[in-house]
Amino acid sequence: MKKIFIILVALSFTLPLFSQDRRMGEHRDKIKALKVADISEKLNLSSSEAEKFWPIYNAFENDQERLKSDTLKKRNDIDFESLTESEAQNLLDEMIVLGKQRHDLYLKFILDLKHVLPAKKIILLKKVEEEFKRKMFREFQKRRKGKPQDKP
Repeated sequence: MKKIFIILVALSFTLPLFSQDRRMGEHRDKIKALKVADISEKLNLSSSEAEKFWPIYNAFENDQERLKSDTLKKRNDIDFESLTESEAQNLLDEMIVLGKQRHDLYLKFILDLKHVLPAKKIILLKKVEEEFKRKMFREFQKRRKGKPQDKP
């Protein structure tokens, strides 16, 4: 019963954040819900911990996604054929700034979590996230093998 409550609390914090292209959004929603359930179960969050944890976690995920999107946009906008050395230097400087922002965001996330969770659960969170990513990647590979491949 406690786990169901924790999952419901976690979902109530994460579901309003979902709004994407319909089909892609549905896949992301399912993955996000699986991730929330996985984290909730493996961290064994109390209802009090979950109530404080999920807003911090979701804000971190959103900020991280925004930085990743900004980085990809800048990278995709580069015209390497006409890129001057000066422009390349400016891009490197921007990359350094974005890297620092990612680092600062992660440090803030950890410091915020220290007020909510014991250190052991924060360390476990990193492990749980990595295991979840590996599990999703393996599932993706397994499903990809079952589909006919595009031929060049």
